[in-house]
Amino acid sequence: MSLDAKLAKDAFELGIILVVLAGIFVTAQSKHTFWKTLYKYVPAILLAALIPALLHWPVGLITPENSRLYFWTSRFLLPAALVLLCLGIDFKGVFSLGPKALILFLAGTLGIVIGGPIAVLAVVYLMPGLIPLSPDELWRGLSTIAGSWIGGAANMTAMKEIFKVDSTLWGTIMIIDVIVSFTWMSILLYLANFSGRIDRWMKADGSSIQSLVERVTAMQGKTVRIPAIAATLTLLAVAFGCVGLAHWGAQSILELLKGKKLGTLNWLGDPYFLIIVLATTLGLALSFTKLRKLESSGASRFSTIFIYLMVAMIGMNMNLQKIFDNLGFLVVGIIWMLVHVLVLLLVARWVRAPFFFVAVGSQANVGGAASAPIVAAAFHPALAPVGVLLSVLGYALGTYAALLCAWLMEMAATSG
Repeated sequence: MSLDAKLAKDAFELGIILVVLAGIFVTAQSKHTFWKTLYKYVPAILLAALIPALLHWPVGLITPENSRLYFWTSRFLLPAALVLLCLGIDFKGVFSLGPKALILFLAGTLGIVIGGPIAVLAVVYLMPGLIPLSPDELWRGLSTIAGSWIGGAANMTAMKEIFKVDSTLWGTIMIIDVIVSFTWMSILLYLANFSGRIDRWMKADGSSIQSLVERVTAMQGKTVRIPAIAATLTLLAVAFGCVGLAHWGAQSILELLKGKKLGTLNWLGDPYFLIIVLATTLGLALSFTKLRKLESSGASRFSTIFIYLMVAMIGMNMNLQKIFDNLGFLVVGIIWMLVHVLVLLLVARWVRAPFFFVAVGSQANVGGAASAPIVAAAFHPALAPVGVLLSVLGYALGTYAALLCAWLMEMAATSG
């Protein structure tokens, strides 16, 4: 195949992917009963992976072989998305929520970090043979759930690339991720109706939520301005400038590590791992500067587009014929989630935190910015921004905490 033919093939498939994503976003905003019902139960991001997978097999319209789309998206758009997500983090706003909100959020993160290795130990030693994968494939695959449940889609796809998770295996894990996380969110939405009783059981003072409602309502006057071309170009310059620095920094670190033995931590010398960590760190550093105001120029919109493109590229590399071969992951997901919930409830009882902080602290981790505001609004509509503030903190911790969880799962999976 000539170079021009490859280019034409990539251009054609990129056009298809963009049409699919546009269709998803348009229908997700539709008021039609069918679409509202569909997106109530099927997350848009799952469709962003599933539809390209169907176009690969059985339709055959997309063939990922010899395509460079996946490579370019993972090396440029995903790191840019992480920069933009971290750039807009309002740490002052997060810390103004008070200690209990942050304690419960961090407890949720801790529950996920330790829940992963506990679930791995349970499956490997108590239920051997449940998942027909090698220990190495197991912990690498589960690292994507750690990224998803602590940070979000960007962190999940970053873990996939860092630990080189097979796209078909990733597709299975993504389905398990959606099933377990959606079930837990549904339980939280139901329990929101009984928050008063739960607060009394935990001996928590629910009056703090009322004062929080008043503070958050006062903060809701902020508006997003329509960005000028100069502002948009500045935003893109910052994002891809950081990506360029991350690539340069990764190359420099690799030169320093050349010839050194890293043992089981050999993934520390992986170029993509270094790019992701450096891009995340640069984004966090810039959030303390005036460049954080670029969030009002559409940073979140661009990052969302980049993430969905990455998810779609992963989807087109899936093999749906094999995607249901490892449903034993569902058991892992349930054990993992139970550990997360147990840690949250124990810490909440200890600090006497209202159930609102339990629910939002959990969803800020597990569901991210997509569902944390929904759960927060179930308690009071004015509290939706609290879910947003805590979930963006997850973007900051997602890469680092997921890497720690992956390392613990590696030790658990290979301890025998």
